[in-house]
Amino acid sequence: MNDTLPTVYISLLLVLLLLAAIFVFQQIIKTTLTEKRFSRLQNQLKDGKGTAQDYYELGSIYLDKKLFVQAVKLFQLALKAKKIEPENKALINNALGYGYFAQEQYDIAIKQYKEALKLYPEYVVAWNNLGNAYERKQLVTQALEAYEKALEYEPNNDTAKRRAQSLRKRFAPSS
Repeated sequence: MNDTLPTVYISLLLVLLLLAAIFVFQQIIKTTLTEKRFSRLQNQLKDGKGTAQDYYELGSIYLDKKLFVQAVKLFQLALKAKKIEPENKALINNALGYGYFAQEQYDIAIKQYKEALKLYPEYVVAWNNLGNAYERKQLVTQALEAYEKALEYEPNNDTAKRRAQSLRKRFAPSS
């Protein structure tokens, strides 16, 4: 029995090291692919001749890197591109709203989320984002309405359920 204990410990250690190596390898591949895409899009957009999708993709990478000012500029350029489907324009407006939200420019973020919802009313992520922006501005009634609207379109939306329930609990009249 005593001879097997070190073998078990070493085996467990090797399994853990193997799992850690796999995770690190996956992260390296993911980062490398993202950086290649980032570089390709930057080069492609240098001359200002990109599609809305190109600007959106690069802006999304900037959001992931938490470079919100640059992301906002790219999303604005994406909105100026020609021939954008309303649903795609809604995605861009929502991302633009997120960029402003991350910079704590809540009024502009709300405007962008509303624009996205005007184009695509069933866009649940935009409803959740709108509710979150209203919460940050302490506009509880509007936030609750936004979350409830998200639940109309997607009744099992965990974010909207959780936030709406929290708002109802916090601001329910005391008996």
